[in-house]
Order: sequence, then C-alpha cells, then structure tokens
Amino acid sequence: MAATPQKPAAATSRRKVSRHRGEGQWAAGHFTPLNGNEQFKKDDDGLNVRTRIETIYSKRGFDSIDPNDLRGRMRWWGLYTQRKPGIDGGKTAVLAPEELDDKYFMLRVRIDGGALTTRQLRVIGEVSQEFARGTADITDRQNIQYHWIRVEDVPEIWERLEGVGLSTVTACGDTPRVMIASPVAGIAEDEIIDATPALEEMKRRVLNNKAYSNLPRKFKTAISGSPLLDVVHEINDVAFVGVRHPEHGPGFDVWVGGGLSTNPKLGVRLGAWVPIDEVPDVYEGVISIFRDYGYRRLRTRARLKFLVADWGAEKFRQVLEDEYLGGRRLIDGPAPEQPVQQWRDHVGVHRQKDGRYYVGFAPRVGRVDGTTLTKIADLAEAHGSGRIRTTVEQKMIILDVEEDRVDSLVESLEALDLSARPSSFRRGTMACTGIEFCKIAIVETKARGASLIDELERRIPDFDEPITINLNGCPNACARIQVADIGLKGQLMIDEKGEQVEGYQVHLGGALGLEPSFGRKVRGLKVTSDELPDYIERVLKRFQEEREDGERFAAWVGRASDEALS
Repeated sequence: MAATPQKPAAATSRRKVSRHRGEGQWAAGHFTPLNGNEQFKKDDDGLNVRTRIETIYSKRGFDSIDPNDLRGRMRWWGLYTQRKPGIDGGKTAVLAPEELDDKYFMLRVRIDGGALTTRQLRVIGEVSQEFARGTADITDRQNIQYHWIRVEDVPEIWERLEGVGLSTVTACGDTPRVMIASPVAGIAEDEIIDATPALEEMKRRVLNNKAYSNLPRKFKTAISGSPLLDVVHEINDVAFVGVRHPEHGPGFDVWVGGGLSTNPKLGVRLGAWVPIDEVPDVYEGVISIFRDYGYRRLRTRARLKFLVADWGAEKFRQVLEDEYLGGRRLIDGPAPEQPVQQWRDHVGVHRQKDGRYYVGFAPRVGRVDGTTLTKIADLAEAHGSGRIRTTVEQKMIILDVEEDRVDSLVESLEALDLSARPSSFRRGTMACTGIEFCKIAIVETKARGASLIDELERRIPDFDEPITINLNGCPNACARIQVADIGLKGQLMIDEKGEQVEGYQVHLGGALGLEPSFGRKVRGLKVTSDELPDYIERVLKRFQEEREDGERFAAWVGRASDEALS
C-alpha cells in the first residue's frame, strides 16, 4: 500500500490557525459576537427600541432611525421596512438594503391562538383604515399584518391596539414569536384537551421577558388539543399535540426541531407525554436550550432544527430533563393518531360542544381590508357572542352562533365575498406577501393566487377533492410550499420569446398530518406565471383520471410518472 504523503509544515500551521471556532453556543462559552446580528443584539436588547421609537423616531421621522434599529431591533416590536414600489424581482438580490427600503413599514399584530373579540377586530380594522391605507392580511400564523405604516404613527397605533389587549411585541425578530393554537380550543366537540390555560401561562412567562429576547433566531411555537392536528405542528420549533395517555389521560405529545425555509426539516417527537400543568415548564426548558445551545456563528444554521438534527431526540430530551427541569423525568407517551379529515382549517359550519355552532370562512389568499374586518366584527356581534378566530390557513371563524342564525350568517358572509362553503381552490390556496411589499420576494403572489382561484373554478368546476396550492414569492417558504399538494416557489424565468418573466418552481405532493412529507420536485419543471392555470388544470385533470378510489393527491403524485406531472 502506498505511503500517505506528508503535508508541508506550512500547511499544517495554516490548518491550526484556521481551526473551527465552535458554533457560537453560549453554553459552550462562545460569547464573542460572531456576526452583525449578534453584535447589535449584544449592544442593546431589541425590546429597548420601543423607547427610541416613541421619543425620537416618531418625532424626527424615518431618516432619523439608526440602521441597526431600522433593519434589526425594530423587528422586536413587529416592524419591518417594506419594499420600495417599482423594484422588479431581478434586483432583489442585487440592491443594497437602503435601496430596497421604502420609508414605510409592515407592522405585524400578534394574535396568539388566533383569539379575537369583536372590539379588538374593530380596532384592527379602524387602524387599517386610518394608518395603513386599508391593508390587513391574515397570515398563516394567525397574525394580521398592515402595510404603509409611517413611523410617526406607530405610538398612536400601539396605544389603540394595547387599549384593547393586543400587542406587536416580539411579533418579529430573534424572539419567541406568536404562539399558534387551535382556533377552536375549548369549543370543538371532538377536542382531546383544551390547551388555553397552558397557552396563557406560556405567554405570561416569555413575552416581553429579556431572558428570552435574544435568541439565536426566531422561535416558533404551536399547541393544540384538536384531533385534527390543526396547527401544522410538524414545522414548528416546538409543538405540543393533544394525545390521550392510556394511563394518565389527556395531555400533550412534545415535538421539536421543525421548520421550512431553504433547509426544510420535519419536527421529531421526544416521546414524552406532558400533563397540561407542566407544559409551561417544558416550553421554557425548550426555549432555554435554544437560547443557550443554539448556533449563533452562522445565521443560516441558527434555527433550532439544526441543533435537533445534530443532537437527536434522545440527547435533546436528556438535556431538557437534566439541565432545565431539575432532573425531573418526563413520562413516555403515545404519538398522536392520524386525523380522520384531510381538511384541517375549520371552514364551514360545525357544531360546538355547547350545542351552538362555529362558522369558518375563506377570504381570498388571506387578503382582507380594514373595512371588511369591521363588517366581520359587526356580523359576529349580530350572529354570535362576539368571539372571532383566525387560523393557520389564512382563514377566519365566527364562534357561538345559534342554530337559527347560521343561514343568515352564511348568506351575509357570501355578500362580503367571504365564503363559508368555498370551492376546493378558494379553500386550499394560500399566498405569502410577495413582491408587492416584501423586500426579499422575486415575484407577485397575492393577486396571482386570487386570479388562479377564479381560473380554476371556471375551468374545473366539478373538482371537489381537498387540494392545497401554496404560492411563495421567494425560497423562504413563508407560505409552506414544501408541504403543499402543489407548492409554487417564485423565481424569474426566460419564456419562449427569450424574455425574463415571473414564474415558479413546482413542488408536488407535500403533506402534513396525513403521512407528512416534503413535496417532490420534478426535474426541470418550472412554469411561468401566465402558464400557471394551464399547468395546474392539466395536472389536476390527470389526477382525476388516474386516481384510485379514495386516493389523495399527494399519494397519487408519489406513484405518478414525471410525464404525468409535467
């Protein structure tokens, strides 16, 4: 066998000088700021920027804002600069941030668990009309987002929102963001356990708490006691899923390490069953592990999913028990059962456990406006008890409707183009913000999604199978493209005329809940925006022709040929 060649001494010396510096984990003693984000967080906690917004920036205007506040700490209070109008997608990755920034903001209102009163919704609608040019988008994390916000108006907006118990605190930033929860917690007839008490205690412990306001990156939370698995638990940093333990009764199964973006990973089970009164302790433990052991050296590896992938569930659970729960051993427990329904969005008319009904309805791709929101508040007061919910599918629900008021409510919603009996396309299509306002987007999404719904309803009026069509303006997957039946990732393309146009890379057959998996990418399959209705019509008709009895779209995609999917 040939001898192994010896490396020159100089090369060995260079290797020693450039040895790995660790992943920036605080628990390993790596406190030195390793990138610009870690530096500005070390310089000043993001929560502190509120004082400067109220006392300086709102009085002196946009040009007075410190750059580290503008593109960093202001996110801790739900504020992102929006995209300057007229900049096409080809310049997204070319222009400097200050060239992309408009002098207006997106402002995100966090709505934990999607829970709203009519008074709160009315204020949200009024703020939209007075300060946001009527904009108000429902997100797939139960929030509502404004656009066109001036920094001069932010203190007044906060005063109005906080006057009815709403907040924008840590709606963005490297923080514990909105906690999504079942929108029918405590209401649904089939509920395993009402997670509301745990949710409220989790919020009390971490919101506006500087112990958790400097995380490696954003931290996403989900909790639900619904058997429908209605909070996309598989793609959150931590999730608590309602289960029945054969000995201990209803409680929660714990999942960690889910997330999408450009490196998608499904969450993993810790195999632990947690009673409801211990959920806040476990939650604090998980978020503390992320704070202390999370990777801070590179932003691209700073999500919890990378730590979980490196450690594995067994080590993660051991560290949680030994270091953060005082040596307490968690009880082993069962996995959640597969849901019997494919739709998990609560759209339609459903009986509540108290005999009344809740009515879920579908705006087009989550796009509403301030006037519509105030009208929804009026309908909820006239037909229900004044309780409203948003969902993780960009939908809304009015609760507590008496049986003899259901038909009237459904008709009134239809008059507002808010269908409680939508087509599969209206029900299953979601879209992110897109190039209209987002600085990292490449293509348009909201208007494209709305027009796609109309086209598909016209072309395939008899299609009534559950189908999800998710449009995203960039690779970051805010609209969950990898886990949709048809996921569309925006990109620029060259069309048949040799011109650069907007288009999408296609992901097919993704799913959550029922055999969760990421969508399949057919080699070379990209579709221009103009060709999108033709392509989806063609694929769905093939599915109708070739599907076996009861077969889901995702299952058909798994066995279909590339030709059938092209």
